Order: sequence, then structure tokens, then C-alpha cells
Amino acid sequence: MKTSCLRIFLISFSAMCILSSCASIPKGATAVTGFDKTKYLGKWYEIARLDFKYERGLNNTTAQYSLNGDGSIRVENSGYDYAKKVWKKAVGKAKFIKDDNVARLKVAFFGPFYGGYNVIAIDPEYKYALIAGNNLNYLWILSRENTIPEEVKENYLFVAANLGYDTSKLVWPEHD
Repeated sequence: MKTSCLRIFLISFSAMCILSSCASIPKGATAVTGFDKTKYLGKWYEIARLDFKYERGLNNTTAQYSLNGDGSIRVENSGYDYAKKVWKKAVGKAKFIKDDNVARLKVAFFGPFYGGYNVIAIDPEYKYALIAGNNLNYLWILSRENTIPEEVKENYLFVAANLGYDTSKLVWPEHD
């Protein structure tokens, strides 16, 4: 009896791990094709986000992307918590879902559990990007500088709203 319960648990746990590692993209969203991962590497400032527990209360938020030896992308997110007067940092790994010229990735900060990271808009110079998560609870607007031109911002907000995102809930972090 114990053996069969253990076997069922292991099968269930394995299925959960497999399903959680399949990062998805919100309905109607399309990842950028012709994506150049080397142009995407480097530092990005978070201009706006839908807030969630790991970034709640953070300002001066940035993401730094670099290549790992195995071809995956090292992700280092950081931000300053003014209430606690501390810098917070999270380091993770991103992998392309299929081809690395399609901007659909899965990213993990905690073991085998991956979330979606989908670049759904980017300018030709790779200065501004709109990122969709797994679903309509995750959205980021990124820039190579700590500001973004108004026309780019309005365009990205339009795209996000048309996908069903509630852009009125975006948090606009301060940058020093």
C-alpha cells in the first residue's frame, strides 16, 4: 500500500513539475520573431509593471541579462525597498521555449518552476520592450534608460489593453 501511494505521489509531483515548466503566453499575444538575443542582453530599466509579491514596494528596479555557459540567459533582477532601506536581488535562468529567434522564454528563480517571459513588442534598436508573462497578471515595460518616450509608452499601453491587460493597475517605479 505504501509503495503504491508513493508511486502515485511521485507521478503526480512529476506531472506538476512538467506542467509548471511549460511557460505559456496570454491569448492573442504573439512573441517577437526575428529576435536577436545578443542585442537584448545587458541592462534594462523597469518603467512599469503589474505588481506582484516579489517586486512589491521596490523602486529603482532593473533587469540585467547575460549569457550563461550553457546558452541559457542569466537574469538578475534588482530593486530598492525604501521602506526597509535595503536592495533586493533575485538571480534566475531563462531558456528559449523553442528557437532563440522567437522571443518566447521560460524563466525560473526557484528551482524547476518556470514562468513565461514573452517579448511581445520591441523597437528595432532594442531600446524599449513590452513583456508579457504567462497570463494577464504579469506585464512589464522596459527601457535601456530610466525613461521612455511618451509615444512608445502610449503604443505599449494600447497593445497591452487590447490583449486584455488592466493597464490602470500598472505600477510606475521611481528611478534615481
